[in-house]
Amino acid sequence: MKSVQCPIPKQRYDRVMLGHGSGGTLTQSLIDEIFYPAFKNPFLQQQHDGSILPLLSQHIAFTTDSFVVSPIFFPGGNIGDLAVNGTVNDLLCCGATPLYLSAGFILEEGLLLDDLKKIVATMAKAAEKAGVTIVTGDTKVVEKGKCDGIYINTSGIGTVPSNINISPKRATEGDIIIATGFVGDHGICILSTRENLGFESEIKSDTAALRSMVVSLLSEIPDIHVLRDATRGGIASTLNEIAETAQVCIELEETQIPVRESVSAVCNLLGLDPLYVANEGVLLVIVRPEEAEHALSIIRNSPNGHDAEIIGKVVKGSPGEVYINTLFGSSRIIGRLSGEQLPRIC
Repeated sequence: MKSVQCPIPKQRYDRVMLGHGSGGTLTQSLIDEIFYPAFKNPFLQQQHDGSILPLLSQHIAFTTDSFVVSPIFFPGGNIGDLAVNGTVNDLLCCGATPLYLSAGFILEEGLLLDDLKKIVATMAKAAEKAGVTIVTGDTKVVEKGKCDGIYINTSGIGTVPSNINISPKRATEGDIIIATGFVGDHGICILSTRENLGFESEIKSDTAALRSMVVSLLSEIPDIHVLRDATRGGIASTLNEIAETAQVCIELEETQIPVRESVSAVCNLLGLDPLYVANEGVLLVIVRPEEAEHALSIIRNSPNGHDAEIIGKVVKGSPGEVYINTLFGSSRIIGRLSGEQLPRIC
């Protein structure tokens, strides 16, 4: 009589399976083989629903963001370091010292595990470089076609010194506005990669955590009025938000706004305005006029700020309005976008 054996489920896969989201053995294999080795630290090793964290200040900054960029790999980075850097920069713009991140993953059935490993490794490297620790997370798997490979949510916590008061409400008439680098790189990089436009000069994403820049700024100029990262909607949308929040008028100088020739050429070809194109490594810094040159010098001496420029100022005028003095001597209003200029850029 032949012996009958129960088939043993396959345990090794090269792609994400629905079973990886079941909460069972396959879920644990993702945690044990991919997430824990990459993010290993004492907080994760608590293996609890969350992490108990030591915080040394009563002033806490907390932020969250979700990343659905397509494609998930692009020149200059991938969805992993984008998620870490974006959340770190949000904390920095609050004047916080970033400390801890969470990472939530929505994985599509069929995602290559090698791709997931690359993304997670990049996240770990970005977190180490930014001086933060990924202390908790979650993983869910959805059926093929219900997600675009992978979506990531990251939340962050940091501490804010009591002498720091950074807020868009603090933009004041006379203040000077600095852009910390070339604008539009990330959005055009994503567009050209996604659409396979094949431009001769490769445009790379500017994704970066700007910790060293902000730490240097705040150590010498603690009374910075506004810090904002100009992500979706570019510097134009971000400045409109600031103008409306503070009820001030903002004047920009087109000749002073740093835009790469390659980015400008693509924008002209496709009918895009680089002022509305997303960035992932550019901050807008608003300071008192007497501190502007010193702030600019500090930024230019930081690794990601060599191309910083003073691009405008807060002026007397219609509250909530942003306008630009053009190359041709005229001026025009820079309003909010009515729709999404470039979808799926972060």
